[in-house]
Amino acid sequence: MKIGVPKEIKIKENRVGLVPGGVMQLVHDGNEVFVETNAGLGIGISDEEYINAGAKILPTAKDVFETAEMIIKVKEPQPVEIEMLKPHHILYTYLHLAADPEQTKGLMKSGSTCIAYETIQPADGSLPLLTPMSEVAGRMATQVGASYLQIDHGGKGVLLGGVPGTRRAKVTVIGCGIAGTNAIKMAMGMGADVTAIDLSTKRLAELDDLFDNRITTLFSNIHNIEQSVINSDLVIGAVLIPGAKAPKLVTREMISKMEKGSVVVDIAVDQGGCIETCTPTTHENPTFEVDGVIHYCVANMPGAVAQTSTYALTNVTLKYARMIAKYGVDEAAKMDQAFKKGINVYKGDLVYEQVARDLELPYTELKL
Repeated sequence: MKIGVPKEIKIKENRVGLVPGGVMQLVHDGNEVFVETNAGLGIGISDEEYINAGAKILPTAKDVFETAEMIIKVKEPQPVEIEMLKPHHILYTYLHLAADPEQTKGLMKSGSTCIAYETIQPADGSLPLLTPMSEVAGRMATQVGASYLQIDHGGKGVLLGGVPGTRRAKVTVIGCGIAGTNAIKMAMGMGADVTAIDLSTKRLAELDDLFDNRITTLFSNIHNIEQSVINSDLVIGAVLIPGAKAPKLVTREMISKMEKGSVVVDIAVDQGGCIETCTPTTHENPTFEVDGVIHYCVANMPGAVAQTSTYALTNVTLKYARMIAKYGVDEAAKMDQAFKKGINVYKGDLVYEQVARDLELPYTELKL
């Protein structure tokens, strides 16, 4: 198969769809890999390294799209990229369609087949291709939150761990999956007073055991969320419903009752966000204020630590890239039910029911 890797063009997105090791494996499997020039420059990978791994370098994204059958990316295609997609293309990347009707309609119009990393899901309910980026985003959320609590960044001037004789910052994490748990780990490591909120009592018991009863665990309901949010210095939203819009659990009213200079970080913003006042921002303009509360809502947080993120991502995406290249989408989906769940758009039809429901678009049952 001819596989293309274009340079990412989302603002401040330095990750790349494949590292040279992944290229080498795909070429060894008998595929041809075409990489846009300077695609890996943001994380220090030169064209020469890709050439040494067996790739061919092409001068523009247009050349990559025109040459390749499968396009491997990191972030959702931007409008100019959607225009280059044709019915024969297989797009393999993060999509997050449930919060993006325009992208969804564009992909449907292209007639292409689009596989979303974030909805590939084995029977155990895990999301293996989302996990490493959730780990990165969770850890970053605490780092970023701690930074914006500083007065020089507009915050109230609270050190997350405090010092002897002063109070520790109060951190509330809503949603305790992979991202939330990693946010908690970082907050605990920095010495904060942490409250974890989740719908699963089993998960809360696991966290209580994991952190040796040193965090407060609360069941997710409107009362517990409200009280925790109002009294927090930093709130981290990490709620995920696979393939669907995140529920709005933190309301505008709750935000208005927080102390000025407090900070909220919504990791779920690429799925619509779980904090009502959050709208997507970029690494160039990452924050805004609502009622004196600093909001950090960057939709591609791991892009800020692109080197770590890219290598972690290729570790988990390569398996399915090899499978698609060897068997094609149809046969791969028949062989692997987890992969089948990753197909969001099939030859122009929207085949992921939750996305269709959230966006009120026509749903077509996947028939291979």
